[in-house]
Amino acid sequence: MAKKENTGVLQVKLVRSLIGVKPDQIATADSMGLRKIGDTVNQPDNAATRGKVNKIIHLIEVTEA
Repeated sequence: MAKKENTGVLQVKLVRSLIGVKPDQIATADSMGLRKIGDTVNQPDNAATRGKVNKIIHLIEVTEA
């Protein structure tokens, strides 16, 4: 049986600057819609989003919305 994915929503907020981080981390933040400190977006709680969050976890705050 397939693993059931979470169907919730994650609220992601950029709390640290993207200056000086690796280009792939900047691209990840940009793909999530995070461009400036304080930007907040809602993302679906799925495997793809969790992977993006894990890549830039040191730059963001994540809460369940």
